[in-house]
Amino acid sequence: MITVRYFAAAAEAAGVDSEQLPGGTVAQVRAAMVGAHGPGLDRVLDRCALLADGTRVEGDDDIAAGATLDVLPPFAGG
Repeated sequence: MITVRYFAAAAEAAGVDSEQLPGGTVAQVRAAMVGAHGPGLDRVLDRCALLADGTRVEGDDDIAAGATLDVLPPFAGG
């Protein structure tokens, strides 16, 4: 299992701040997130950066069991 932490618009779209999901590739984890929370989250995920234990991941990258995946939408300001 991995811990998924949602921030800002991603948390709003998911309806939760965090959850436990099975690990796997980014694509598999994303499918699990969308399956659990619906197409509204899918639209937000298109704009999000995904960081597994602080390292950006995408597509076929593996997310190891025990990792923390942060779902970070773009933030205004700087």
